[in-house]
Amino acid sequence: MTPQVTDPPVIEHGGGVWSIKVPIPDNPLGFTLVHLLDTDRGAVLVDTGWDDPASWHTLADGLAACGVAVADVHGVVITHHHPDHHGLSAKVREASGAWIAMHEADASVVRRTRSNPPERWYAYMAAKLTAAGAPEEHVAPLVRAAEEGRPRRLPGLDPALPDRDIVPGELLDLAGRRLRAIWTPGHTPGHVCLHLEEDHPAGLRGNGRLFSGDHLLPGITPHIGLYEDPDDATVTDPLGDYLDSLERVARLDPAEILPAHQHAFTDAPARVGSLVAHHEERLTGLGALLAEPRTAWQLAEHMEWNRPWAEIPYGSRNIAVSEAEAHVRRLVKLGRAEVVPGGDPVTYVAV
Repeated sequence: MTPQVTDPPVIEHGGGVWSIKVPIPDNPLGFTLVHLLDTDRGAVLVDTGWDDPASWHTLADGLAACGVAVADVHGVVITHHHPDHHGLSAKVREASGAWIAMHEADASVVRRTRSNPPERWYAYMAAKLTAAGAPEEHVAPLVRAAEEGRPRRLPGLDPALPDRDIVPGELLDLAGRRLRAIWTPGHTPGHVCLHLEEDHPAGLRGNGRLFSGDHLLPGITPHIGLYEDPDDATVTDPLGDYLDSLERVARLDPAEILPAHQHAFTDAPARVGSLVAHHEERLTGLGALLAEPRTAWQLAEHMEWNRPWAEIPYGSRNIAVSEAEAHVRRLVKLGRAEVVPGGDPVTYVAV
């Protein structure tokens, strides 16, 4: 590949690494940074972006600006299964024959997502929200969708099946590069960061570069909610997973972090410290709210978001409730809250 001087959405990071800003339609995040890594066997992508015609054209144009045709892509490494990261993987593979690699925990989610009919997802989401204390008028559209057997309308319900496993701690099979998988569950059960164990091209202090996906972002906190899955009733602790994973990344102390949103940045330990403090502050605030029994929905109504609760749209409220549940589940595991026996919907109280 011969790097070319281009205007954004393509950014050259040096050392055979570029990023392409692939748009996410109707989303305040704006774009996914799809990273391009040059290898001795051809271009490898870290994530692919949202499955949308405009996103696909942006990705193809961005690759062309780096001197790469979509047909020349050798492989795709997915940090996690969410549609703004994995959405275009099938199109890339169809156009190029590229392999797709993903951690088994997220690959398992993909397999179950593809095998379940859409009405089961709608019914599952309705039951989860009802148990969390959502009002009947909020749940009603999901119940109707399940009863009417509506076609798939939710993004990511037909994701590409990966054909390679990402094994934590091992180097990926990339000719001429040293890219090691770091398992960082929390945002999803199989989220991985990818540590490029090579000297920084600009000589920055630290240990290589880190493709951090959604795990570590420079100015926003990634969503940490429950791992939603109608076929898996395991009681998980996503926030506990996330906090443990943050410490793992801080110990790596990479010279530079290349995230999937916003922009590249440095000083991972400092950013990790800020995120840990943020979640402890949120847990403390929830503990105070639980001086009286509340449902997850009631907790979400009182938590601080980027806008007042009355202005939060329907889908974002579902995400907020899931995040409230993940935090209160962490409080329960820490012995700082408990489930009120016999509550219907499920109610929590501080101890």
